[in-house]
Amino acid sequence: MGGIALLARELGHRVSGSDANVYPPMSTLLAANGISIVEGYDPAQFRAAPDVVVIGNAMSRGNPAVEHVLNRGMRYTSGPQWLAENLLQDRWVMAVAGTHGKTTTTSMLAWLLEHAGLRPGFLIGGLAENFGTSARVGEAPFFVVEADEYDTAFFDKRSKFLHYRPRTAILNNLEYDHADIFPDLAAIQTQFHHLVRTVPGEGLIISPAGDAALNATLARGCWTPRATLGEGGDWQARALAPDYSRFEVLCEGRALGTVQWETVGRHNALNALAAIAAARHAGVEPAASIGALRGFKNVRRRMEKIAEIDGVTVYDDFAHHPTAVEVTLAALRARVGTGARIIAVLEPRSNTMKLGVHRQELVHALAAADAALLLQPESLGWDLAEATRALGEKRRVFTRVEEIVTALVAMARHGDHILIMSNGGFGGIYQRLPAALQGRRAGD
Repeated sequence: MGGIALLARELGHRVSGSDANVYPPMSTLLAANGISIVEGYDPAQFRAAPDVVVIGNAMSRGNPAVEHVLNRGMRYTSGPQWLAENLLQDRWVMAVAGTHGKTTTTSMLAWLLEHAGLRPGFLIGGLAENFGTSARVGEAPFFVVEADEYDTAFFDKRSKFLHYRPRTAILNNLEYDHADIFPDLAAIQTQFHHLVRTVPGEGLIISPAGDAALNATLARGCWTPRATLGEGGDWQARALAPDYSRFEVLCEGRALGTVQWETVGRHNALNALAAIAAARHAGVEPAASIGALRGFKNVRRRMEKIAEIDGVTVYDDFAHHPTAVEVTLAALRARVGTGARIIAVLEPRSNTMKLGVHRQELVHALAAADAALLLQPESLGWDLAEATRALGEKRRVFTRVEEIVTALVAMARHGDHILIMSNGGFGGIYQRLPAALQGRRAGD
């Protein structure tokens, strides 16, 4: 929704909005672009009589602002609908969908087109470091959009991506998620099938060769050429470094060049293959894309180093699904080696995690960490300590963020890597921990 606001502002509209618990980097980005934010949902904010109210999918019936809009008969729409009607008509839409990696891959693809001089528009679900923003109108024809499968709004229960009608579609992967709106994996596959139905026959679908859930979805009907990724696929990455900071790109068995970049992890190498294949569909030669990735800077909150104090390195990562936790830990382990200690700090905050759907997978997901400090929030409807008992003494569960900070300050030593994972603000731990580590240093 922050990106939608930025696009509307760039198109010349006067934009304001409301939300609860707004936090950086989006809050500061909106403020820098002259977009005012009202904390909370007091209907008094509508005294200025907006021409249209764009309602995010987190809003539901009973919300005071929503009820006011409905009672007054005000014109309203959803973010995806607004985007489709105001920006995507007559654009070559390049959509990035999947359970994991959407934000990173969208940012990569936008950067490859930008580096090639194509000046794409984009809407990314995070702050893209190469651009310093999460959204831009850009120049025709290309518009790159992060295509989320979550529902559109309280009045439109289709997946957001069904509004976008892409010509180029990346389907990164498919797992069960969003348990608050989807009863099972089959329900998500149906939405992806509907997305596939919107991709034209002259378009391109890019997806992993070995993803069983996606392959089953595509078997229901696919009317578009497909490029495949990974083992057994058209596009492959051959590791030249354990952490994939260097890898060779192959297409149909032919080596096209070597990527050398700041990003790490096998999962990110696959994201890069998808972006390279999509950029080629837009006319960018793979060699140019391979060279451009050297200058790619990942999205904020993707294994982002936020502090290094007394040899203790602290990272902020958006991982919240067990698979994302596992691959992020694996990427960090490959980078730092087996001799360094990794301390994982996790807040199970997503709606799916709150419902406990993936709680049995947490032990495996956290296995690569040397220590795991976990937060049991009040909203969690299951016992985190019991679910992770198999991790043994390396696992500790806390009910307050300040307790985690205290424990980390006491245990952290030179050479440690602290990986903090949450899809929210995590009680300000990203600011509190570096300050506490700095305080420890000052007190030595």
